[in-house]
Amino acid sequence: MAKILTLTLNPALDLTVQLPLLAPGQVNRSDEMHTHAAGKGVNVAQVLADLGHQLTVSGFLGEDNLQAFETLFAKRGFVDAFIRVPGETRSNIKLAESDGRITDINGPGPMVDEAAQQALLDRLDQIAPGHEAVVVAGSLPQGISPAWLQALISRLKNLGLKVALDTSGEALRAALKAGPWLIKPNTEELAEVLGCEVVSVTAQAEAASRLHAQGIEHVVISHGADGVNWFSVGSAMHATPPKVSVASTVGAGDSLLAGMLHGLLSADTPEQTLRTATAIAAMAVTQIGFGINDAAQLAQLEQGVRVRPLTEQ
Repeated sequence: MAKILTLTLNPALDLTVQLPLLAPGQVNRSDEMHTHAAGKGVNVAQVLADLGHQLTVSGFLGEDNLQAFETLFAKRGFVDAFIRVPGETRSNIKLAESDGRITDINGPGPMVDEAAQQALLDRLDQIAPGHEAVVVAGSLPQGISPAWLQALISRLKNLGLKVALDTSGEALRAALKAGPWLIKPNTEELAEVLGCEVVSVTAQAEAASRLHAQGIEHVVISHGADGVNWFSVGSAMHATPPKVSVASTVGAGDSLLAGMLHGLLSADTPEQTLRTATAIAAMAVTQIGFGINDAAQLAQLEQGVRVRPLTEQ
């Protein structure tokens, strides 16, 4: 299996509140509450670890609330290469209703100054050798600009790493200029940065062709319950997931990204790569938390994934 680095520049403590129905402006009573050390890159790392890969995790963590993260890293056997910064890692609140609807209330994250930014770059220069790929995922904390992210991706590429990217907005717009190896936007995120609609297969194929010309080899466009479109150079496929009971959609996209990276680095066939990744994402929405905890369930879900060549419908 591969040695993989994940970068979470703006991690979070996720508080997921399960309740039957959210009534805004009223007193709501929860059924359950769960707290997780999270952030998109951290979530991806947990799924990749369950798939057998070796993980190094990095980014920025607030010094004032480290315990949940350090406990998770030790439990998972991750190499901890995070830079500590003053203040608290942000908290995100996820309100999960029984019908699967999620309301997110996300914090801004700590301030990351130039000294911490340089410390991360120096650490990455030291630890990157030996890693096959790096996942750069999530939002940017205060003090980090989209231009800095673009330069970071170029630096990681120059260190010989395949860069898998999952972000949105201005961060995604800037990062695309650096030509990451793989991107995983949803249709809304891609439309925003390209300035055009990408609802139809034809529009997505045209957008992917432009992105391929920028050096982006894999364009994975997620459509939630409607499945996944994957455009690689010379190939395009769609996967339809099986129907599942939804507990929470939090982490589904991170699980999809982990599954795609696993298949590509394991030299699985394209069909198997997309099938497994889609099944892992489907499994993610049936649970609160991150990771693969039931291999038999995953195998059953894989059997329910339909993969086909992608053409206009």
